[in-house]
Amino acid sequence: MLEDFDIGNRWLAIAGRVRPLDDLTPKPLLDWLEHRRTRWPNTANLHLLINNQTANRTTRASNHRISAAMRGQAATLERLHVDRQLEETMPQGPDRLHLAEVFGLDEKIAVRHADSARQLLLASPGENPGGTVRDAE
Repeated sequence: MLEDFDIGNRWLAIAGRVRPLDDLTPKPLLDWLEHRRTRWPNTANLHLLINNQTANRTTRASNHRISAAMRGQAATLERLHVDRQLEETMPQGPDRLHLAEVFGLDEKIAVRHADSARQLLLASPGENPGGTVRDAE
């Protein structure tokens, strides 16, 4: 929702959890908001992500619509998500508690992610493990 972020105070709420904005996120967010305002100036939809179908309603854009826009791209939503988790893991090390807090993960899922990150770190120290999104750029 539009109320789920505050660029001035540099935070974004995802699934009810407030997270600080990194240095890269505000620019594309502001660009999207400008595009949204220009494309649909009279929309009453308070969802951040809208499209031609939802701009005239108050419902959110479907996951299918959002994913469809990413099809054929080297950086899919899933790859971006995994890359972000790996990026967070690399400087911190495979700390399951840190992963659980940052991404709001269930304990079992955080353990799985930490174990995977640990294996990647052991397999290829100092490299870009697993062909993450940066390789596609």
